[in-house]
Amino acid sequence: MSTLNSVEEVGGSFRDPSGYVFLFEGTLYRQVHQSYQRHYDLLIKSGLYEDLVRRGMLVAHEEIENAQLQEPSICKILRPQQIPFISYPYEWCFSQLKDAALLTLSILKRALAHGMILKDANAFNIQFHNGSPILIDTLSFERYHDGQPWIAYRQFCQHFLAPLALMCYKDIRLSLLTRAYMDGIPLGLATSLLPKRALLNSGILMHLHLHARAQRRHAGTALPTVNKHNRLTMKSLQNIGDSLRATIEGLRWNHERTDWADYYEGDSYLGAGFYSKLETVSRLIETVKPRCLWDLGANTGAFSRIASQQGIPTISIDSDPGVVEANYQQAKQEKDAHLHPLLIDLTNPSAAVGWANRERESLLARCNADCALALALIHHLAISNNLPFSKIAECFATISKWLIIEFVPKSDKKVQQLLISRKDIFDDYTQSSFEREFGKYYAFVETVPVTDSDRIIYLLRRT
Repeated sequence: MSTLNSVEEVGGSFRDPSGYVFLFEGTLYRQVHQSYQRHYDLLIKSGLYEDLVRRGMLVAHEEIENAQLQEPSICKILRPQQIPFISYPYEWCFSQLKDAALLTLSILKRALAHGMILKDANAFNIQFHNGSPILIDTLSFERYHDGQPWIAYRQFCQHFLAPLALMCYKDIRLSLLTRAYMDGIPLGLATSLLPKRALLNSGILMHLHLHARAQRRHAGTALPTVNKHNRLTMKSLQNIGDSLRATIEGLRWNHERTDWADYYEGDSYLGAGFYSKLETVSRLIETVKPRCLWDLGANTGAFSRIASQQGIPTISIDSDPGVVEANYQQAKQEKDAHLHPLLIDLTNPSAAVGWANRERESLLARCNADCALALALIHHLAISNNLPFSKIAECFATISKWLIIEFVPKSDKKVQQLLISRKDIFDDYTQSSFEREFGKYYAFVETVPVTDSDRIIYLLRRT
């Protein structure tokens, strides 16, 4: 550790012997150890760093000088481009993980062309910034030696190909396995879950099934030394990368069949009511002027875009894989640099996980919102999930200072649909109860009825 005062090492970076990430006076830095210097120097001198930064594939950085850095193990201190919000692979939709995988393969290809190779293929090294995936680990590269294998091949298959194949061929919800297996889904587990028809895909057969079989066969044996009989040529490595790319590009998932993909069809308020809601939310966002907004239960992001299209960084959260996929696809098509869709269940948000529960932060610990939207959400939390208003209000008050929330009464068509299959035990689900419980944490700034509806939109400020 450097001798800088007030240095806080970031929990998820301690595993890399080449360096680590730390916070100093609220700014993120990366320390590069002397042991990595020759690889770092080649990264810069080869032109690879400049090439990747210019293409938006790698975070930019600047080298800084600080007289307090006394340790002989330190080679460089870098101040990287700051990423405002860190998300994790188990919070991404299918296409986000797919785009992250394709970016990793593109970086591998460019690295080989510059005489370097990716030593890591960890999905946690990818973040989404300005609407696109980007590599944030500057120390993921090392000098390429003729004949060496790609040591990150297994990691790539575990972090990217295995979950994508399971989501595509088996069940989209298996993406949650990446939450349990932080170093990627074990290939043996993945192949045991895949249906036999997946083996008709030659890429799945080679990179997952045969790869898993080879792992089992050589388990517990030492890694073979590189010699003339087993050396991989540069062309062989490029072919592996091309094969992985073709396999991943060929994976498709139909996102239009999930529960909430058509939620707005047949809505409780039609035409004028929906546009009235859009206008109200837009006006209230303009009143608040948030620096960052979170849309809780965003569906396909119709209301998230009110903020993102004003240049407000917007985290757009929903628990349905289909609507998050649609949200992300639209954001890509529109080149929306300020919208970040995420697949998160608010009733069970991402927890702090990893070593000592510090490697990956919980969702709420990463919250940077000034304002939150909670539209067409309260009835799902209270009725579908049996959450009392007191608990919902308490949680929301920890998220942001401002809250734009919609109360959906029992008379509403959507609430009636929820009650069809269950007994109505929700005597406290009333407007007065809602206002009483939220009033314990918030001041009511504005109350706006939704046209052609019994719904009400509130602007609340945390007290």
